[in-house]
Parts: sequence; structure tokens; C-alpha cells
Amino acid sequence: MVYPRRGLSARCIYTVYLYWGKGGETLGSIIVWLLNDGIVREHCGGTVAKVHHTAQHRRQGKWRCCNDEKFYANKLHALPDELVWDLFQTEENLMKKILFATTALVATAGVAAADITVGGNARFGIGYDSGGAPGFVGTGGYPSNGNDRAINGRSKTSLISRFRLQFDATSETDGGVTIGGRVRAEADNEAWRGKNPNVNPAGFPNVNAAQVMLWSAPRLFATYGGFTLGAGNINGALESTPGFYLATRSGGTGLDGMQYAVNPFNVNNNYFNWDYYDSDGNVSSNGVEAIYNIGGFGTHLSYSKADGPNGRDLLAMNASYKFSNFTVAATFQQSDIAWTDKAGFSVQGDFGDFGARLAYADNDGIDKIVIAGDYKIGAATTLIGWVGREDGVSAADVALGRNDNRDGVAGSNAQEGTSYGIHLAHDLGGGVSFETGYQRNSNSNKQFQAGVAFSF
Repeated sequence: MVYPRRGLSARCIYTVYLYWGKGGETLGSIIVWLLNDGIVREHCGGTVAKVHHTAQHRRQGKWRCCNDEKFYANKLHALPDELVWDLFQTEENLMKKILFATTALVATAGVAAADITVGGNARFGIGYDSGGAPGFVGTGGYPSNGNDRAINGRSKTSLISRFRLQFDATSETDGGVTIGGRVRAEADNEAWRGKNPNVNPAGFPNVNAAQVMLWSAPRLFATYGGFTLGAGNINGALESTPGFYLATRSGGTGLDGMQYAVNPFNVNNNYFNWDYYDSDGNVSSNGVEAIYNIGGFGTHLSYSKADGPNGRDLLAMNASYKFSNFTVAATFQQSDIAWTDKAGFSVQGDFGDFGARLAYADNDGIDKIVIAGDYKIGAATTLIGWVGREDGVSAADVALGRNDNRDGVAGSNAQEGTSYGIHLAHDLGGGVSFETGYQRNSNSNKQFQAGVAFSF
């Protein structure tokens, strides 16, 4: 095998090239190298030239690189030509194709290596959000005051968009343990925090701008058999409990979930006060989780710790069992933050074209129950409806400083009462679907969304 000189310009290989040996000695593996300045730091073999040049060059038997025919004068056979050119067709797609095809290439070489995949999803459409009854000021993560640009800077209508890019990497040890990690980059137009300080609680930035490609903290894990140990930006046991989200793309109503009023753990204008995988760089805690699944039984234990002025310790666990057409689950959370202890259970059944679920949660004294059903209308369309009931907070807790959600009380966020929603999804093929939904919250907030979602 012939090799180019060390220091040869690699500008035409972009920032990635394949390496097959060193100093004339074949290593028996394919390694992806990253270049910082466009200079080859090690020798590279014929595979570089193969994946670099056009199909016309391939047909002509030319395997030159960087116009230096001296070093690529003959055909080199580090990999079969057919495999190389099926996977790497153009220079423009080289980076993306390497990410997707590394495993296949290494398998051909007969050695183990990392499996790197890239995927994601996106959505765009229109939305209407009336806000809650005027005069009711929200104290949690979402506004409950009536939307009026002249009053709180929020329009009732908006454009909805989000793009999420996800990177997953796994490798397997000689002992059969899978080691992996995940990160996401996310950009969206969510500007619900607005300009009104009354709807911006502590810990949330007071901005009215889109999120521009924020990176998540990583989740790392090790899996063997049915057991998984995760660390970092964890999924969380409460978040992962079956039956607490709708069977929609968003997990809630409409394109973006509509503040997930359908989730029984979201009460009293306090949302998502539990561990979950945060996609947009806002994660403030570091956690560890243990997950075990065998047959129809599953269990999940998670713990996280956050330091600083808003520091806390949070422990959660769930257990679920799937049998016949049913899945039952139970979960709890213990926290050292006041009024964030939680417990709940869910039951869901799937019967061909029809499905039903019931979920209940005790949110440290505030009960909430949700009933939902879904029905397939033909092969491509699904209709989902739900109704939920949130109880009022006790006067004793309010006296101690807890938010007040009771109806008819001055200064309350008015979350007590009944909420309901309806969602329609139509599969357009190719990973694309039309999504639309309407929701009325217990505080009289009315929302409507319609648009397109797709995955890749």
C-alpha cells in the first residue's frame, strides 16, 4: 500500500478522512480522524482517495488525492469499491455519510467500533393562545394572564417552529456491555416567557426571543442485558412513567404539547418540577439512573442533585407491568423543595383501533386526574380526546407560602377545575404528519394549533 507524505494538504478531504495503517503496517481497523487545520497529521491510505473522488474518476481507475498522482498511482483495495461508493458518493455528503456508515465500514474490516447515528425531528405551524382570565397572574413557568400585546407584550397568535438534531453514539466492549451517549442541538421560536416580569419566575430568563441552536448536556449510559445505568442529563423516573403523556408526537395536545396540561403532575401553575432530559441547554442538575426491564416488567430509579442558591436533591422511582392489552404503572418522587413530593399511577389499554388511559397524581396535597381516549379513523388518521380535573390547594399551604390555584380567590392563578382537549393527527407518509389540536385550561385559557411535524 502506498501512503502520502506527512503534512500533505488535506483541504479536499474537508475535516474527516479514513485511515488504514501507519508506516506501512496495517492496523486492521478504520479510524475517523478530525483535522484542525487541513493538514494530514498521519499517513492515509487508498480509502481516502476512493471516498474522495467522483464516480467518473472511479470508472477511470484514478485514485489520486490532492493532485499528487505520485502517491495514488495505483488502485488500492483497503475496502471493496462497491461498498465505498455506495456509502460515500459525493464530497459534499462526506461528513454526514461517515457518521452514518462508520459501523458498516468497520464491520467490513472485521473489527469492533463505535456506532454513530444522526437523526431528529422538526415542526412548524400556527397557534392561538388567549391566555387565562385577565387579572389572574401566573407564578410558574407559563403565563396564565390574558394575552394582550398592549398589556403584557404577548400576542394571541404566533408562529410555531422547532428543529431538533440528535446525535447518538454506542460502542460494545468485549464483554458485551454497550457504552453510549446522547446530545441534542435544538432551535425554536418559543418566546412565551415574554416581557412581563409577572410571568417570569426565578430561574427563567426574561427574554422574548427564539432559542438559537442550544446544545443539551450529555446523557451517558452503560447497558447489559435488560439493565441500563445512566448518568448526566438523565431521563428521570417520574418523566419516564408510562401513561402520563398522550400518544401524540408532542406527548400533549397540538404541535408543542400546549404546556402539557394533560400531565397530572403539572398543577398550580408549576410545571416540570422533576427530572427529565433537557434538550436546550437549561439543565441545572446532574443525575444518575438505573433502569431494568425483563419480560413485561420494568422499573426505573433516578437521583439528581443541583447546587447553588436553588440547589436540591431529588429521588424518584417507577414500576410498570405490561400484560395482554394493558399497561399499569406507579411512580413517586421525594424532594427537599417544598410541595414537590409526588406520587401517581396510570392504567392504559390498547384494543386495536381504540385506546384508553387513566392517570392520577397526588402533588403534595393537590390531586389531579386525567382520562384520555384515542381512536384510529382509517389507516392514517387518529383522533385523541382527554379531560382532566385539578383540585384546589389547602388554605393552610397558601398561608405557608404555596401558590394559590383556587377559583374565586383574588390573586389566584385559577388552575383549579376542569381542563380538556382534542387532537387530530393525519399521517402524510415519509415521516411527515399533519397535527392540530384545541385545548381549554381550567383557568379559561383557550389554545389552538395546526401545522406539520416530521422526523428524519
